[in-house]
Amino acid sequence: MKKFIITTTINPPTSAIKKFDKMDGWNLIVAGDLKTPKNYKIKNGLYLSPKDQVKINNKLSNLIGWNCIQRRNFAMIMAYKEGADIIATIDDDNIPYKNWGKNILLKKKISVRKFLTNEIAFDPLSVTNYKHLWHRGFPLQILNKKNLKKKNKKVEETFDIQADFWNGDPDIDAICRMEHAPECKFKISDFPFTSNKFSPFNSQNTFLTRKVIENYFLFPHVGRMDDIWASYYAEAKGYKVVYNNPSVYQKRNIHDLTKDMEKEIIGYKNNLNLIKIIKKNPDNIKKFLPENSWKAFKLYKKILQK
Repeated sequence: MKKFIITTTINPPTSAIKKFDKMDGWNLIVAGDLKTPKNYKIKNGLYLSPKDQVKINNKLSNLIGWNCIQRRNFAMIMAYKEGADIIATIDDDNIPYKNWGKNILLKKKISVRKFLTNEIAFDPLSVTNYKHLWHRGFPLQILNKKNLKKKNKKVEETFDIQADFWNGDPDIDAICRMEHAPECKFKISDFPFTSNKFSPFNSQNTFLTRKVIENYFLFPHVGRMDDIWASYYAEAKGYKVVYNNPSVYQKRNIHDLTKDMEKEIIGYKNNLNLIKIIKKNPDNIKKFLPENSWKAFKLYKKILQK
């Protein structure tokens, strides 16, 4: 089985990247950006410079633009072209634990707790020991209902997406982070679990099977909803996600929370309606996307099919 780790960065190789670069059985691909140091080097993995990415497809490069986290899509393309069976997408500030990548739950029937909710979406943090927090991308309009008691049952299912959690600074939105500034240590016994409804997952510390990739694209020009809308789209296409226990410590890079919030407003406004509409037809997502974002997605799919 071919397994790849992908990411993008504007930093010199971080401690996290150096650890991922040493992972036995995994191949690391890092997509650079214009701000990435010109002398960026990793010992074992592959670094895709801006020039390398332009060679892959100049039109896609222009549609995505520069100085954005969506350059990661080029690492995804390269991993796919190299025959990846499993792709793990991570951030350069996700410091892996020793157990990282050693408990892959994908492509096999597993026993999990399935939480049943009557709401349109499920917040994965709502069934952990940090119920007062919420995952980035969960519709704010139903925050007051997210922690209502949910029935759950043991089921046996097969999954194509595995979203591992993160201790330290979790993936919550700017409003939640401003209010709580949490330092988390999630209770391992709460995992793994899934739900009967749409639920957000991110592009950090998430494992995807090969067949998901054609329908998983980090949408440019939608702020900090790039991976959230990618998650909802993949789920609308019928792929199921299982949440598993933390396998990284998130030592978050420095962020301006006000700027983060500004980049999330598009999600605050649209996430609830987006879920409602793409349930009927996943491609309805284009109603929420800038023209170049949708064009980029269609081109990305064509590149993978070549």
